[in-house]
Amino acid sequence: MTIRHTSTVCPYCGCGCGLTLETAEGRILRTIPTADAPVNQGRLCVKGWNVHDFVQHPDRLTQPLLREGRECRPLDWESALDHAARELCRIRDTYGPDSIGILTSARCTNEENYLLQKFARCAVGTHNIDHCARL
Repeated sequence: MTIRHTSTVCPYCGCGCGLTLETAEGRILRTIPTADAPVNQGRLCVKGWNVHDFVQHPDRLTQPLLREGRECRPLDWESALDHAARELCRIRDTYGPDSIGILTSARCTNEENYLLQKFARCAVGTHNIDHCARL
């Protein structure tokens, strides 16, 4: 069994902690903090240490699902994005822009959170935007 080491950034929050994933045969074996990473300097929080668990979890969604009644059916990404855009426009046009709220995430980078607030304010026309870290 060949073990590989891949340097990456932890996906849990926007801090950008460096870590190394130890893999073999297409599976992540463990997470190792990157000793010389400027953000975490060889340390990880409990989420970072266990980041490999959610990646390989059998219940993880790997494609978009569209709810139809009580059932969900898979669809491709382009169709899912088209559906989401149509529904957001329909809700905004029917109930007004303040009927939509955007909740951003600490898992997003600063740039992604900035884009989400621009989307909320410019595309949707609402100031209803919040961030989970404030809670």
